[in-house]
Amino acid sequence: MSEPGGLERERPLARYATVGTGGAAELFARVGSDARLHELLAWARAAGHQVAVVGSGSNVLIADEGVRGLVLKLDGELARIEPVGEHGLQCGGAARLPAVAAEASRRGLSGIEFGVNIPGTVGGAVRMNANAYGGELARTLEWVDIVDPDGTTRRPPEALGFGYRRSGLDEHEIVARALFALTPADPEQVKATLADLRARRHAAQPSGIKTFGSTFKNPTPERTAGLLLSQAGCNGLTIGRVRFSPKHANFVENLGGASTAEVLALMAAGRDRVLERFGIALEPEVQTLGPVRFPW
Repeated sequence: MSEPGGLERERPLARYATVGTGGAAELFARVGSDARLHELLAWARAAGHQVAVVGSGSNVLIADEGVRGLVLKLDGELARIEPVGEHGLQCGGAARLPAVAAEASRRGLSGIEFGVNIPGTVGGAVRMNANAYGGELARTLEWVDIVDPDGTTRRPPEALGFGYRRSGLDEHEIVARALFALTPADPEQVKATLADLRARRHAAQPSGIKTFGSTFKNPTPERTAGLLLSQAGCNGLTIGRVRFSPKHANFVENLGGASTAEVLALMAAGRDRVLERFGIALEPEVQTLGPVRFPW
């Protein structure tokens, strides 16, 4: 199988991660349709290339050495948000969840409000079974279109292998679109809920800085990673050009020009403090691209 056109080589990826660290992609392509996505996935499998997707980059840590294989960025048709029937929204894998929540609000639809505080894409949210502020993605899904090297299949939520912050999708299975089945509601009430959720996030989490969101998973709902890190003295803890946010210790901030190696060193220091004080070994929530090795 011949190499598809439109591939870029050694494309810098730090700009596609909100924390702003990481190296380049060996191969990179933008994808705007199912047909193009299928073509690239089939070629990558035949050529033996690993495949990764960058979405909003809000929960990803990219290796300083870069990423081998093919890295995809979905856009075009795969970023659309369209109404389906009276109460459905069909959203491309590259559609951003805050935009989905806002569109639902405009249409007087409820059920996806929590998405306003998840700064990622629909595809990434499906892959990670995203949840926030009491909402869970799997509850609102009607179906998901998955593109792989063999074509497109439509799957119900129960066929996606959902668990806590994970799904059963492999690297060659890409979320092209999803249908959210929502419920009618007073538009003003939905807007008020969105405003409240935005205010709660702004009050609790840092904004306007380079970060990738939650660093570690919560061991339990009562003993959150942020609380444990804070009690272990990690607020403002700095290594090199990165620090744990003084506002919320489960957020790593890039102070300018940081490397992924510095992020990993800071994560290890915070994890060690929590383990020493509480006997709890925190697990990373941030996803990785390339040969990122957690130092523990």
